[in-house]
Amino acid sequence: MSKIILITGASRGFGKIWAKALLERGDKVAATARNTKDLNDLVETYGDAVLPLELDVNNREAVFATINKVKQHFGRIDVLINNAGFGLFGAIEETTEQQARAQMETNFFGLLWVTQAVIPVMREQKSGHIIQVSSFLGLVTLPVLGLYNASKYAVNGLSETLATEVKGFGINVSLIEPNGFSTDWSGASAFQTEPLEVYAPIKQAFAEGATPDSWGKPEATATAVLALIDSENPPLHFLLGKIAYAGVKKVYAERLAEFEEWATVSADAHGH
Repeated sequence: MSKIILITGASRGFGKIWAKALLERGDKVAATARNTKDLNDLVETYGDAVLPLELDVNNREAVFATINKVKQHFGRIDVLINNAGFGLFGAIEETTEQQARAQMETNFFGLLWVTQAVIPVMREQKSGHIIQVSSFLGLVTLPVLGLYNASKYAVNGLSETLATEVKGFGINVSLIEPNGFSTDWSGASAFQTEPLEVYAPIKQAFAEGATPDSWGKPEATATAVLALIDSENPPLHFLLGKIAYAGVKKVYAERLAEFEEWATVSADAHGH
């Protein structure tokens, strides 16, 4: 039986690739974008299997109305892929208040609004799978991506908590945590801070540290995402790309060693 899948940010990148893969195998997709013209190719190819919807996830009222439209049109929502978001590149000191708020507004609050809107639908169904597109930068950090890192750490904390709250309703939660991929995330969809010269060496080192092999091929992720959606026991944390696993493993080993080094001091601080 085909699944009903809602994908936010389906106009390009991962969202468009995964929508095509799902439609190709016979699922039905409610695809959202800020401009539905960006979804015309899906509609032309897959017809009524696609429900194109204009949505700015920052608008909470519009989010709830959109979820209601999907429910009325398809009758249910089996899977949510919360994919809308963007990257902000620049040092923390360089970041303006407007840039910081915009980053959190879309990457965290927009995701939160869509999550809140879909939970009642899935609760009523007694089934569902909420898939949050986070990043391996919600587990580790890289320089000159401070606000992006923070937004994804927030998404991870929210979603780990959510998983414990909705499991009893038959709802699974997964975090897709990709390393860098050659999508518009670091190109046309990215935003840059106004540079301060003092951070130029850090930015140069960051840029020189990446090789062509560092960036995954976005099209290669489709098979993995389909496997995640089809899993009867999907993981909470789902890394995408070979860089993510090695990076997370190294950082977590270092954290455990640091905790161990200070374990006695930490325990004594308990007071009894």
